[in-house]
Amino acid sequence: MAKACCPRCGQGALFTGLLNLREKCDSCGLDFAAIDTGDGPAVFVILILGAFVTGGALWLEVNYEPPIWLQMVIWLPVILGLSIYMLRRIKTALIHQQYRKLGW
Repeated sequence: MAKACCPRCGQGALFTGLLNLREKCDSCGLDFAAIDTGDGPAVFVILILGAFVTGGALWLEVNYEPPIWLQMVIWLPVILGLSIYMLRRIKTALIHQQYRKLGW
């Protein structure tokens, strides 16, 4: 999987924060204004993480029948942590794919 760096030079950072895209690359000056991943990263995260968490929660419920508060203690941190991690990775991958296909 691609690192969160410029798709052209591979040196400059792609994000200013967790998910905010920079205006341009610090190293080569590539303008990131034309990049639009839209809702793609969020859709992929919802589908992948939703299937994982739903399956895990159902498995846990069927096999151990824990109280609802325990399910929440287990799954809320998993959902929050993996959502941010996956959004950043998938957004980076889609940006790199868009760069390769469109050939800026």
